[in-house]
Amino acid sequence: MTDLTYETERGEGGELHQRHPAKAPHGPEGHLTTNQGIRVSDNQNQLKTGPRGPVALEDFVLREKIFHFDHERIPERIVHARGSAAHGFFENYESLSDLTKADLFQRAGERTPLFTRFSTVAGGAGSVDTPRDVRGFAVKFYTKEGNWDLVGNNIPVFFIQDAIKFPDLVHSVKMEADRGFPQAATAHDTFWDFVSLMPESTHMLLWIMSDRTIPRNFRTIQGFGVHTFRFVNAKGRSTFVKFHWKPKQGLASTIWDEAVKIAGADPDFQRRDLFEAIEHGDFPEWELGVQTFDEKFAESLPYDVLDATKIIPEEILPVRPIGRMVLDRYPDNFFAETEQVAFCPANVPPGVDFTNDPLLQGRLFSYLDTQKSRLGTANFHQLPINAPKCPVMNFQRDGQMQMAIPKGRANYEPNGLAENGEDSGPRECPATGFRTFPAPEQGDMLRVRPESFADHYSQARLFYRSLDPAEQAHVASAFAFELSKVAIEAVRERVLANLGNVDPDLAGRVANGLNIACPKPSPTAAPVLDLELSPALRIIRGALDLDTLKGRTVGVLIVDGSDGAILDRVVADVEKAGGRAFIVSPRVGGVKLADGSVRKADGQLAGSPSVLFDAAALVLSAEGCAALTKEAAAVQFVMDAFGHLKAIGFTPEAKPLLDKAGVELDEGVVALDRNFVKAAGKRYWDREAKVRMLA
Repeated sequence: MTDLTYETERGEGGELHQRHPAKAPHGPEGHLTTNQGIRVSDNQNQLKTGPRGPVALEDFVLREKIFHFDHERIPERIVHARGSAAHGFFENYESLSDLTKADLFQRAGERTPLFTRFSTVAGGAGSVDTPRDVRGFAVKFYTKEGNWDLVGNNIPVFFIQDAIKFPDLVHSVKMEADRGFPQAATAHDTFWDFVSLMPESTHMLLWIMSDRTIPRNFRTIQGFGVHTFRFVNAKGRSTFVKFHWKPKQGLASTIWDEAVKIAGADPDFQRRDLFEAIEHGDFPEWELGVQTFDEKFAESLPYDVLDATKIIPEEILPVRPIGRMVLDRYPDNFFAETEQVAFCPANVPPGVDFTNDPLLQGRLFSYLDTQKSRLGTANFHQLPINAPKCPVMNFQRDGQMQMAIPKGRANYEPNGLAENGEDSGPRECPATGFRTFPAPEQGDMLRVRPESFADHYSQARLFYRSLDPAEQAHVASAFAFELSKVAIEAVRERVLANLGNVDPDLAGRVANGLNIACPKPSPTAAPVLDLELSPALRIIRGALDLDTLKGRTVGVLIVDGSDGAILDRVVADVEKAGGRAFIVSPRVGGVKLADGSVRKADGQLAGSPSVLFDAAALVLSAEGCAALTKEAAAVQFVMDAFGHLKAIGFTPEAKPLLDKAGVELDEGVVALDRNFVKAAGKRYWDREAKVRMLA
């Protein structure tokens, strides 16, 4: 196999450099240059003060590359273009004054208004809600000290370690430049070619191929700040912090076949779910938790906390709940709010600060620049959705779409106009203003990757081996599916060689799923460690895999002659459990029940497949069931519910439809009695081996 690992080596002066793969595939000979024709010596690393130091503003290669990337799409976001959002509040649990001076964390019970946007990453604004993709999880807190944007994802790690590679990553994952497809999909040559040459992406690939990237809805995803940040208290003491959002509704995903079918049945499924949950008063809720630690703890870890491709497992450092977020109001206007909202990770209040994570450092530059291009003006912060809810006072003036009307002639400082009886404007305040934590920095100005970033496989192994066996099968099957769409054989081989460093079983299962030979593992830049497993990483049979109907929907199929008493009891039981019953019938106008009354339906059978629901109930008459056995939509309704491992409750008259759909009775296929609600709150993973072939 070709050695494609990026390793570090020392130059004659003792400095660290990354060695590029000597035999990596490449095109015609030529020098990489800036847009001014200046040759680029290193396109992998930002210019930093020492290997783990801050990024230098003078890095013109980074600034030009990010600047051009930020302005490639007008006016749509380049990434995270398709999003949904809601208003709500954050409620603080207790004072965190020992950790941070940020005002929103000082008093127990205090509520801070906020706006949260969820999004897919790769697709355009017109793509569907349910592709296999990372979900953005961005929260704008309107604090008394200014806006705080906690801009993260539903995955705690990222593909790359250095922000200078972000344009390359996104270019590779977007639709291929010559043909304009695929849209919102990673299953194509250019994405896998890029990541196969970037071993640092391996950990993220395991997350991407897991069930985390095909979530059931926005309400059942976790959120992560991804980077290591700082808390700074009133005494100037710094504490490292990582942020976690944990859904009170539980963590839930879909089956891949289910996600594909939802995309066809309702492209707006997750957006609609968020809207309807708020409309019905079932307000989505998350707990904000933190992992806090000091420099000594960070140095004790076998990985670097500044590396965005790494996590700190909860079993090593527990997550401390510090407050809750409740989303209780949908936007009044999608464009004015959801589309015009502008996030920037550089927006932090006093008491929250940054670290030298090289991915975070690049993001601090990129986002502000992007908003100018997307929203067309440097005054985008004056839009109502972006405007702070505290006073804004400075000497910035004019520009397109200026909505403020400053008074007086003071537009600079210092000024002495007060001596003339005029308003001299605001002044800096050393006592209450934002003060950057004075971390000591020293080192040569170099484009390097620190040696502590060199292990690309240990945490990927940790993640895979921590999953439930059903999730491991899903990961292997996802790799096999994606790589089956890759036409370049060498790309598949490189990915498999990298997976061999993660787990031989995983690499073998993927190779078997493709029916190709499994290559030897690729060379590594650092030893691969067997880290302690982390059950907290599981979805299936994990701590947040809740057996509940609260906030979930049951599709109830009825026909002419259905028993109204049974129907009413099922609806009442589902609602009592905190769920919602959605009535489905062949005709949306309703059906005539056994007692002669007419019951209207919420949806037509052909347009309301079972993929849209969390469980299915069949309240059928014998005559109506006989007719449904000849209706493909009805057979598919039941077949998919069974194949997607959902609970099915049925009246005795519905048995012929079950038989026609090939449904076998198990603990999740039950009589439609009082026990159905208990069965309906979970999926039946042990059934999966009977209904599909997995890698």
